Amino acid sequence: MANNETQVVIVGGGPVGLGLAIELGQRGIATTVLEKTRDLHRIPKGQNLTQRTMEHLRSWGVEDTVRSLRPTPPHIRSGGVNAFGSLLGDYAHAWFRRSDVDQFYFAASERLPQYLTERALRARADQISGIEVRYDTAALSVGQDDSGAFVDTNRGRMFADFVVGCDGSRSVVRSQAGIGETRTDHDRRMVLLVFRSHQLRDLLAARHEDAAFFFVLDPALDGYWRFLGTVDGESEWFFHAPVDEKAGGADPAAMLHQAVGAEFDVELVYHGFWDLRIAIADTYRQGRLLIAGDAAHSHPPYGGYGINTGFEDARNLGWKMAAVLQGWGTEKLLDSYTEERRAVFVSTARDFIEAFIEDDRRFLREHDPADDDFEQAWRNRRTGSGRAVNTFAPHYEGSSIVAGPPGGITSAVGEHSLAARPGHLLPPPRVPFGDLGGDFTILSALAADVGSVVDEARRLGVPLEVKQVDRLTAAQYGHDAVLVRPDHYIAWADGAAGEDAVATASGQ
Repeated sequence: MANNETQVVIVGGGPVGLGLAIELGQRGIATTVLEKTRDLHRIPKGQNLTQRTMEHLRSWGVEDTVRSLRPTPPHIRSGGVNAFGSLLGDYAHAWFRRSDVDQFYFAASERLPQYLTERALRARADQISGIEVRYDTAALSVGQDDSGAFVDTNRGRMFADFVVGCDGSRSVVRSQAGIGETRTDHDRRMVLLVFRSHQLRDLLAARHEDAAFFFVLDPALDGYWRFLGTVDGESEWFFHAPVDEKAGGADPAAMLHQAVGAEFDVELVYHGFWDLRIAIADTYRQGRLLIAGDAAHSHPPYGGYGINTGFEDARNLGWKMAAVLQGWGTEKLLDSYTEERRAVFVSTARDFIEAFIEDDRRFLREHDPADDDFEQAWRNRRTGSGRAVNTFAPHYEGSSIVAGPPGGITSAVGEHSLAARPGHLLPPPRVPFGDLGGDFTILSALAADVGSVVDEARRLGVPLEVKQVDRLTAAQYGHDAVLVRPDHYIAWADGAAGEDAVATASGQ
């Protein structure tokens, strides 16, 4: 459209919307973010930031700022405890230790409330000249035609090439675009408490001194958790649990004391409810209207996948949308956003979130502390507690823009490895993070002949850099040449059809 005010309008200035704006802004794309409020919501959600998320934040120039805002002391790790009955009962083991897979990423995980991450992202967005954040601006409707898209707001109509809804599970953009969603409703009403206690940390310190969050199993809950976590490592906490809201719920202090297994002081800060369900949009794109984050997929806070999955959406979509706007990307490339990201979330919901509930339900129905086999069953459970972290390795092996293995399937389930595998993230050995810029990169050993790949990139107008690696790095990767996408996933490794690698990866 000739009267476009910007190239991309992002509806929703939460962490995903801001992350996408930064990704686009750093690529020279004019971006406007519409956010209804200037206030940062103080509910401490989205606290567990994975290693992959910290890689995103490093790419966006905000990692150090985010780490400096961490409210918890260093000895509180980004890991948890799984307990039976209560936290001070006889059965508890370490669970969800993200540090177990640190070696496979360029950055360590972090922990801080979402509102602090948002503060850092807002400050970074303000530093990029191509980004405008319009606060106190609500999207009322969206639309599109062959030449562009528009957003009607409480301040008037805006025109752009694309509109992206990062506006939460009740997304205006998703609804107005006519994008349906599939829901799995667990028919569970959950309570969310935010509270202060000056005794709870000391109460837990003797047995769980360095844990940040705690999951409590109870046969009466049939696989659903009581979920407790620290916010600042000292006096501020949050708590989720199933309740019967129609019957008035339950006394907050009593619920907390039951989960911990002892009484302690409780000063309630927030008391709310939410429905436990999983929802996923049928597509993440309808022409010039796209969605990301909770607008595309929502789920209970089991495993800390929410904010991390949303950031990966932003990273995946950002370079593809920029490529289209810069003239070298294709419709197929933009369509691959849904293809890749939706498949990963379907797997995340099925193979992790739903599987947690089913596995716990099965355990609680089959085992009881009064039975002779309970001790062994609990030991087996403790031994297998690393699955949630060790096998969560999202990849795009089945993507149409990746030269993946024959019959490859895109999934959230994978195996961490230091080898370079098409469809998977580039592992970190011996390659400085700074060598991976915002464009395609070929990591090439001296003996590799990548001239045909470089020539094809030049012919197609695809930005590509060549970085030399030594023989030890090539041996570690298992390849003399590796083509890395702008989001640091591997598109191709040396072998057949090298001359087609760039065309495939760019959707040509």
